[in-house]
Amino acid sequence: MAARNEPPRHTQGVAGGIAGTWPSGGRAAAGGYAGAGFDVWSSLGARLRAWARAEAGPGRLLPWVPVAFSAGIALYFGADHEPVLWVAAVTAIGLCVAAFLLRRHKFFVAAVLTAAVAAGFATATFRTALVAHTVLTKPLYSVALSGFVETRDIRERTDRFVLRVVTMETPRNQAKLERVRLSVKKGTAPDVGSFVELKARLQPPLAPLRPGGYDFSRDLFFQGVGASGFAMGAIKTVVPPESGGMALRYAAVMQDLRDAVDARIRTRLDGDERSIATALLTGRRDAITDPVNDAMFISGLGHVLSISGYHMAVVAGVVFFAVRALLALIPGLTVSFPIKKWAAAAALFAALFYLLLSGLDVATQRSFYMTAVVLIAVMVDRRAITFRTLAVAAMLVLVVVPEALVHPGFQMSFAATLGLVALVQLGMPRLFATADSSLAARVALWGGREVVTLVMASFVAGLATTPYAAFHFHRVTPYGVLANLAAMPVVSALVMPAGMLGLLAMPFGLDGVFWWLMGIGIDWMIKVTEWVAALPGAIGRMPAFGTGPLIASSIGIVLMGFLRTPLRWSGAAVLALAIVWALAVPQPDILISGDGHNVAVRGKDGRLHLMRFAKDAFLVKEWLAADADPRQAGDPSLADRVSCDDAGCVAPMADGSFVTSALRADALADDCERAALIVTMRQAPRDCAAAVIEQGRLRRQGALALWRRGSEFVVDAVKPRGADRPWSPATPGEAGSDGAVLSRPQTSSPQDATPADSDLQTED
Repeated sequence: MAARNEPPRHTQGVAGGIAGTWPSGGRAAAGGYAGAGFDVWSSLGARLRAWARAEAGPGRLLPWVPVAFSAGIALYFGADHEPVLWVAAVTAIGLCVAAFLLRRHKFFVAAVLTAAVAAGFATATFRTALVAHTVLTKPLYSVALSGFVETRDIRERTDRFVLRVVTMETPRNQAKLERVRLSVKKGTAPDVGSFVELKARLQPPLAPLRPGGYDFSRDLFFQGVGASGFAMGAIKTVVPPESGGMALRYAAVMQDLRDAVDARIRTRLDGDERSIATALLTGRRDAITDPVNDAMFISGLGHVLSISGYHMAVVAGVVFFAVRALLALIPGLTVSFPIKKWAAAAALFAALFYLLLSGLDVATQRSFYMTAVVLIAVMVDRRAITFRTLAVAAMLVLVVVPEALVHPGFQMSFAATLGLVALVQLGMPRLFATADSSLAARVALWGGREVVTLVMASFVAGLATTPYAAFHFHRVTPYGVLANLAAMPVVSALVMPAGMLGLLAMPFGLDGVFWWLMGIGIDWMIKVTEWVAALPGAIGRMPAFGTGPLIASSIGIVLMGFLRTPLRWSGAAVLALAIVWALAVPQPDILISGDGHNVAVRGKDGRLHLMRFAKDAFLVKEWLAADADPRQAGDPSLADRVSCDDAGCVAPMADGSFVTSALRADALADDCERAALIVTMRQAPRDCAAAVIEQGRLRRQGALALWRRGSEFVVDAVKPRGADRPWSPATPGEAGSDGAVLSRPQTSSPQDATPADSDLQTED
């Protein structure tokens, strides 16, 4: 018998082993498998519940609020027509009040996230109502305009400026536009702040070139621009009838400063070196030549050309450490004053100046908010690099400019930042920090820690932005880590600091040497990007795959970034599902441009073949990129198997049926008998046996994509039936039955109504 205070012993015999091993609460099934399986599932369930409780712990809710807020904004932009503002606002306020009242209830988290979704929806609705203005819906071929020049862009071939319209004279006396964007001959763009008179040809803002494509008209709407076009004839600068206001004076001053910086850079640098230097300091990047611009994006260095969080971080970081180092040289200040906070304040001022100099672009504002939140956290003795910092910065951006959510810059910037913050949380700064061995110490001494950190940061940021680059630009960068590893240290340590010193030295006339140093670093970056872009397999093409896989990818990235327990690997499963989904999306068999002048048909070789009656290289380039087709817009093979004459063009589909584009009415009779689909600007015969896409439908719905399903065509449109948004208003005075399925009409010969002789009866 065991002693009273001794623990129970496990016996070695069979009977004793069974008695001491099995739990006393139940009996096992034959073989013991049911009990073991039950224990496994019970243990797994308990572990999942423990992980879920850990993820729902104190302080873990805040990062999810901007995610829910973003979901509300996404719902707004996915609506078919404009929501009612007061309904959205009342709903959001009511849900926020309900969340406050439930703050001590178990449903508080669900209530807060639901309220955040409603708040995001209402914020986007209010933002649209705030910037609402007239948008041109039909071309105007001769318009007399006068107004103030608000912005000016110097580009490679033409210049461009935005005109704030004061007077507008049109033949049909249409509603006046508030702003228009006009292209002019290079070197003829008027100065910012000047009052000009001119004649112009105006077009509606550029709609998506294919269903699911990027909506340029939405961007212009939120910039206050209602039309785009080009100037006709001379531009006269005259005395304004009224003052342009303080905002215009500020814009003119900043434009003069940018021109002065560009002029000073021009004295030492030429070509793409000068264009890239100007882009890094002032935000003007339209003058970069196409080969270098394409190589930058192919190699994964395209983010350098757009002022973003990286540029803000470099500017603020250099100023922060320089000011802190200078103050640290004075022992009295180091001991008695918070020089770290002083340095953060100086860095914040430098970031603000950089924001103003670069033109207050939405992407630059987003970067400034993120940098400002980090620096303010330093000034108030808070941790700077946390998920809370990222959440606050995201909320600032989305509240001020909710339309940024659908912009690729916002998506890629915050995805990369989320990945880097998650990497910091996992302990990236502690790499080699506790070097107990002499080998690790030597690696750290020779910069191994910095190299590993840069490689990991480039890899994580590149991986996080891949879904968005594939969706918007239809490409991935297999050698992005290599290019960033070779170029970014030079950009960070030489190019950007030299540019900042050049700006400081400009008033003293001592800036020349700094532009020269900046040019050396930019030349190295160009050589790296051209070398990487020329490597085998450097161009990773991805066909268009729609918003579904993109949303799934975003969910996976958020789960992997925010979750800290092993539940984060559920995000990897969602990402894998998104990849499979994206690769399984079928590509359209037919693409039709919004004006009907370009029709692409997929042939038996699986590639697109083009019937075109107007040259539109930008459109064709976008179609080919979305199809992962390496051909250029002028490739002769695009016309293979396409037969054209004065009456129109004919192209075969993969199944052997024909698609025609008819220019003349007399060609429609033959096309109706032989073609499966006709695209025409003419009125097709009522008894036409082919499916027909006419001008009216293209005017209402814009560009179309069609998939062949048996004898029918499934149709996807830029503007689905019933769509009516402020940046893409429905065409007034027109209606049509534009269904999602297009069928060939069922036609039959008139039936003979003559009765048989035997059926005739003599009538009295």
